[in-house]
Amino acid sequence: MHLRLSDQELATLVEMVSLAANVASWNQKETASDQVSAFEDLESKILEKAGHSGLADWVEFDEESQRFRVREEMEERLFYHECYEEFRNESFWDELAVRLSDRDLTRQIGFAEWENSRKSNAAPKQWLGRNAIGKSFPSTAWNESSSSLLPEKAEPMSNHAGRKVRSFGLQPLADLLRKIG
Repeated sequence: MHLRLSDQELATLVEMVSLAANVASWNQKETASDQVSAFEDLESKILEKAGHSGLADWVEFDEESQRFRVREEMEERLFYHECYEEFRNESFWDELAVRLSDRDLTRQIGFAEWENSRKSNAAPKQWLGRNAIGKSFPSTAWNESSSSLLPEKAEPMSNHAGRKVRSFGLQPLADLLRKIG
């Protein structure tokens, strides 16, 4: 198969493949290693071709991994790097909210009930229909009644799906934990 790409399309393809390979590399499951390698191999192949097609200043060969990669100084200027960092930041805050909710729920109803509710993917019966503060089933979505649990600097905003969320940006974790812990 042959593809004809403009220089801009090739640059976009390099960024897309590199973003996919970076995200895939976070999958540490044993069953994923072959697929992660396939992503990395394809990224290396595309980067090698891109290096011979006008993007030589973007690409270098890494002796340690024996693969082509985007040069670090170039990577920091590319859109995919911004996307990757935003993904990591948002994933962190989402995971933190879920884990803190799980912690608080476990303290409130006990580990056995919490574990049963996770297995059945349902809220514990004694929590249904209560308010969002104190004895409610915790929610990671933004709502007015939970705003006192969030840092003062968090601003309501809509994410790409239009869901109302709180954005914490780079608010120090210690401040957040003091506020909600």
